Amino acid sequence: MSNPPDHVGRIQQQWADERPDLDTSPMGIIGRLHRLSEVLLAELRPVFAAAGLSDGDFDVLASLRRAGDPYELTPGQLAATTMVTSGAVTKRVDRLISAGLVDRAVCADDARSRLIRLTSGGLVLVDDLVGKHVANEHRLVAGLSDMERTRLAHLLESWGRTLDL
Repeated sequence: MSNPPDHVGRIQQQWADERPDLDTSPMGIIGRLHRLSEVLLAELRPVFAAAGLSDGDFDVLASLRRAGDPYELTPGQLAATTMVTSGAVTKRVDRLISAGLVDRAVCADDARSRLIRLTSGGLVLVDDLVGKHVANEHRLVAGLSDMERTRLAHLLESWGRTLDL
């Protein structure tokens, strides 16, 4: 006995009844990913919110941490690694400076340029949060086998490449 259709499957069935000439198979993929995305964001954000951060704030801290010692990047590099505009980076950095988690320093090579650097408190916080974040992500994919996770990651990577992501 098969499972009843999920929300997206019911929508596809309605379209099949009303417009049998349409191939709604992409809707099955995109609709489910869209719904999953909303749920995943809602499940990920509380880890950051518990530390008084938005997911965007965490993204900046994590980008600086991944850069390695001395945990600093230019605003342009931060914009590239976080995939947001330089204006959005500036707002995030300003919030994080106010919280004492990052600071701005003059670039030694170019006095007109600035570097954004994790403070010692920012480093401690991001190291704690990334551990909690990864544990939360493991919880969210726990229903998939190792092979399913590997296949899904590969498929999403391949699809992303076709869309130049």
